[in-house]
This record gives sequence, structure tokens and C-alpha cells, in this order.
Amino acid sequence: MKILALEFSSERRAVAVLDGVSLCRATAAIGHTPSAMEMVEEVLRQAAWQREDIECIAVGLGPGSYTGIRMTIALAQGWALARGVKLLGVSSAEVLAATARAVGLRGLIRLEIDAQRGDFYRADYELSATAESLIEPLKIVGRDELLQSFNGTIVGPEADLLGGTQLFPDAAQLGLLANKRADFVSGESLEPIYLRETSFVKASPPRVLPV
Repeated sequence: MKILALEFSSERRAVAVLDGVSLCRATAAIGHTPSAMEMVEEVLRQAAWQREDIECIAVGLGPGSYTGIRMTIALAQGWALARGVKLLGVSSAEVLAATARAVGLRGLIRLEIDAQRGDFYRADYELSATAESLIEPLKIVGRDELLQSFNGTIVGPEADLLGGTQLFPDAAQLGLLANKRADFVSGESLEPIYLRETSFVKASPPRVLPV
């Protein structure tokens, strides 16, 4: 299956294509980022594929950059409407754990992803040579709770500021995870992973001015 993987949940945005054998990728940092479609066209050019060759689009659903995640969801939804491709959504925390294993980390790791407001998304995994096993599921914690009582390696986009290893979710790993799955979803089912409840203020009804 020819897969297009979109991982825009962190400040290092990444796109990859793979078909189970060959792999092409492109990455860019926010502030120096071509558009999502420009990145897609670059990896398609590297792979010598056409847009119609794509059979499945895998999206990193976060948590992370809400804007980046929404951008890739919109791209995937539009592509599915136009081309009828299959869609998959994968937790970016799961992608980050797979990325940590791919770069050679082993044993207990703690994922950290900035949740804003001084909080972090946290999840613990055990990494072996062949798999990543979830030990503690994703939740929101403060900085002190993130660092306390932990004897493994902290990894994540800002982990270097916490004495850990800076690491970003890799679109290639997203594609490899998607290649093992068949739980395809409809476009309207793709939603960002956002553990904190969204709060908003409802606007007042418009005033009707006398004629």
C-alpha cells in the first residue's frame, strides 16, 4: 500500500511516502516551512510518484500544534474527497515513541509534549529492540510532576530543556505504523487529540438597528 504520512504536530513538520519497501521524506521547521502541499510534492518527486498513486494518507493527530494538526487533517479530508483514498489517524505520542526506538533508545522513556499554560502531555513507554510498549497512558501534568520519580529518559520536542533528549515525531515512523494497520476512518472522524477541554465564550446575538 502506498502511504502518504503527514506529521505536523511539532515545530519540525514532516512528510513521508512509503510503499513498504522504499521511503522518501521531507522535513522543515516552522518559520522556514514551505506549504504542506509543497512538502508533499517534494516527496512525491523524490519517489517518482504521482498524486493518484497514493492509496492511504496517515495523519499524526497530536497532541501538539493544533494549527499544524488541523492543517494536515484538512489536507487529508480534501484528498479523500477528490481521490477516495483511505485515511488513518495515529497518535503523535505513539509516533514519538516509535521514533525514539528507531534512533536507538531502549528501556523506559517518558514522552513530553508542550501542552501550553505551563503544562505538558506525558506518557511512559518501554522500548525494546522490536517494539514500544505503553506503560502509562497520555495525560496532562505540570512541570514538577513531569520530572518527579522517574529513572528513564525524557524525550520530546522540548526535552533538551528538561535534561532529556530532544526528539520530534517522524513522518517516516508514522508511515511505518500506518502500514501495519487497517482501521481506516472517514474524513469527518479525523480529530486532533486534545486532552484539555476547549473553552470559549459565546458571542452575543447581533444587534438589530432601527431602519
